[in-house]
Amino acid sequence: MSPLAFVLVFGAAIAHAAWNVIAHGVSRAGFPFLWWGAVSSTLVWIGAVPFTGGLGAEDLGSFALGVGVSATLHVGYMVVLQRGYREGNLSTVYATARGTGPFLSVIVAVLLLGERPSAVALVGVAAIIVGVVAIGLVDRGMGAQTRRIDPGLLFGLLTGVAIAIYTIWDAHAVRTWNLSPVAFMVGTTLLQVPFYSFAVRRRWDAVWALGRLHWRRILVFGILSPLSYILVLTAVQIAPVALVAPLREVSVVLVSLFGVVVLRESRPWWRIAASLVVVLGIVLLAV
Repeated sequence: MSPLAFVLVFGAAIAHAAWNVIAHGVSRAGFPFLWWGAVSSTLVWIGAVPFTGGLGAEDLGSFALGVGVSATLHVGYMVVLQRGYREGNLSTVYATARGTGPFLSVIVAVLLLGERPSAVALVGVAAIIVGVVAIGLVDRGMGAQTRRIDPGLLFGLLTGVAIAIYTIWDAHAVRTWNLSPVAFMVGTTLLQVPFYSFAVRRRWDAVWALGRLHWRRILVFGILSPLSYILVLTAVQIAPVALVAPLREVSVVLVSLFGVVVLRESRPWWRIAASLVVVLGIVLLAV
C-alpha cells in the first residue's frame, strides 16, 4: 500500500473512532439519530462540493446511479445493524459485522475486481480481521445468556454482508465514473434522509428532543463521519479495496483502547493483546 493511501485510511479510522467516542450513547437512539446524522452530514459537507471537484463526472446519470444504489445499500446496512442490536448481543453483532465485512470485501475484490494483494499483505489482512473480531468478542461469555444461541451472530453476518456489498459498490462507482468522493458522500447522505424520515414518521417529537439535547454531538457526527468515509473513498481510487477495507477497521482498536484507558472496561489485557494483533496486521500492510 502506498504511503498516501495508508495515511488516508488511517486518518479515516481516527475520524471514525473520534465520532464514536464523542457521540458515545446518543448514537444508540436508533433512527432519530440516523435521521439527524444524514441531515447534518449533508448540510455540513454540501458547501464543499464546488471546491472539491464538483461531481467529478460529466455524466449526471452515472452520478445518480452511483449515489442512489449506495444510499439504498447504506440504509439496508443500518436497518440490519439496528435490528441486530435489538435482537442480539451487541458485542457479537459488532465483532461479527466488522470482521465479516472486510473479509468478504477482500474475497470479492480479488474475484470480481481482479485485485492481487501480495502474500504478506494478505497475512496482514488476516491479522487485522482476527484482532477486530477478538476485540468485539472480549465480553462474550460474561453474561447470563451465553448458553443459548445468540441471534446477534446471524445479524452480525448479515451486517457484514451489507458492509462488503456497499464497500465494493462504492469503490466501483468512484473508480469507474471518476466521481468526487465529497459529492458522492453528500449525494448518498442526502438520499438517505427520505428513508429515515419514513422510519421516524410517528416519532418526530423524539427526533426534535434528541436534536435539542445533543446537537453538539450530532454536529460532530456530521463532520467526522462523512470525513472518515470520504478519506476511504479517496483511498480506494489509489489502493486496492482488499487492503483498504480491513485497514479502516483500525477504528475498532482505537475505540477499544479508549474503553480500556478511560472507561475502565473489563479484561483490559485481552483487549490490548487483540489490539497488538491488529497492529501487527497494520505493519504488514505498510510493508
